[in-house]
Amino acid sequence: MKINSPLEAYKYLPQTNCGECGEATCMAFASKLIDRSGKTTDCSPLIKEKKFAKKLEELDRLLAPEIKEVEVGVGDRAVKIGGDDVLYRHKLTFFNKTKMFFDVTDTMEEAALVERVKNIANFKKFYVGRHLLLDGVAIRSVSNDPAKFAAAVKKVAEVGIPMIFCSFNPEVLKAGLEAAKDANPLLYAANKDNWKEIGELALEYNVPVVVSAVNDLDALKTLAKTFAEAGIKNIVLDPGTCPTGKGMKESFTNFLKIRRAGIMGDTEIAYPIMALPFTAWMAGISDPVSASYWETAMAAVFTIRYGDIMILHSMEPYATIPEVHMAETIYTDPRTPVAVDSKMYKVGNPTADSPVLFTTNFALTYYTVESDLSSNGIDCWLLAVNTDGIGVEASVAGGQLTADKVKDAFDKSGFDLKKDVTHNTVITPGLAARLQGDLEDKLSANILVGPMDSGRLPGFMEKNWPPKK
Repeated sequence: MKINSPLEAYKYLPQTNCGECGEATCMAFASKLIDRSGKTTDCSPLIKEKKFAKKLEELDRLLAPEIKEVEVGVGDRAVKIGGDDVLYRHKLTFFNKTKMFFDVTDTMEEAALVERVKNIANFKKFYVGRHLLLDGVAIRSVSNDPAKFAAAVKKVAEVGIPMIFCSFNPEVLKAGLEAAKDANPLLYAANKDNWKEIGELALEYNVPVVVSAVNDLDALKTLAKTFAEAGIKNIVLDPGTCPTGKGMKESFTNFLKIRRAGIMGDTEIAYPIMALPFTAWMAGISDPVSASYWETAMAAVFTIRYGDIMILHSMEPYATIPEVHMAETIYTDPRTPVAVDSKMYKVGNPTADSPVLFTTNFALTYYTVESDLSSNGIDCWLLAVNTDGIGVEASVAGGQLTADKVKDAFDKSGFDLKKDVTHNTVITPGLAARLQGDLEDKLSANILVGPMDSGRLPGFMEKNWPPKK
């Protein structure tokens, strides 16, 4: 992105404040363009009126990310990779978190193939208010037989998740493309030996393609430039991923060089990068647990610097869970704390006699408290107070959690302490004990100071609930 101020984007807008974009003013819409929550296509006058055509073209150029954004797959499960503007997330944020594809081969027994693909497609891990998923399937042609590869592709395509076709044989890739037309798979890969045939396939079927040159950045840049000049827009780079020793250090350094050059304006190499942690299984490690461990370590390294998409093998929980957690953490926007909606939640099946508690709407705090309550069978009402996504201790110190804020949260939730429960009592977090007096005045309720740690709530409830009258 060549601009970072709403005022700069505003200059290219109609400035009529028509509201068709859903915002009250063009300046508000300009702010959405800068933080990528809005698109120029949302502005009807800019799109429809010919007099704005040049401004639209220039604005799109200025707003385009430094790293090309590439889409793989179709439908709801389609994934976007690349699209970053910075080298370090604290300067803005990273967009489009690392996408993780898990491999199958065209030599697998059909039942085993189908089972593994379903496991990939159905993987789901709840984490801080959202579900973490795996992104797709990489189909590797081990047989080098177009017919076998096409059969495997058909089976995978039935599940409807994004695919990577892996072969250096153009005939094999073509068979896969014919078997899954309109699925928009990523082709892996074009190299110095097959670039012409693979490039023709990418153009003919209009699909994204990986260009590969192991540990040779000059050749990689040449391939990418050649494909771009041929009209292929959706390109992914594979500089090689060596799993061990000096080679791994060189791979890591190559990733850094490519991303730095792209962010600094070298458009000929400003594309998403592919990492291949599954090569850990080819490093001569005989123990599957050790191979999984090393694959996970590689995935962590290249999630941080700067793998946009990767192919993995191990589906063991001790491998996949750290991998998806790492990607989720690195690609969480540091400008916006992860928060839940500020409202009254039911934990279990509360009644009018059940306790009422509150905490902040910082997602990690809320889900920790909610988990400690629900896992111990405590039916209750839990109010999430809007503290701009800040935890209890920090929000009390910073003034985001006050008695007035708590009262406002109760009012907005529509929960009446005198009508909806029989005890008119609220349990406050132990870290917010200093608010007890103010809360009693504001809420006209009995305030119990809870434990400092929500993990101690079961013991606290045994001693203090129901409240003494």
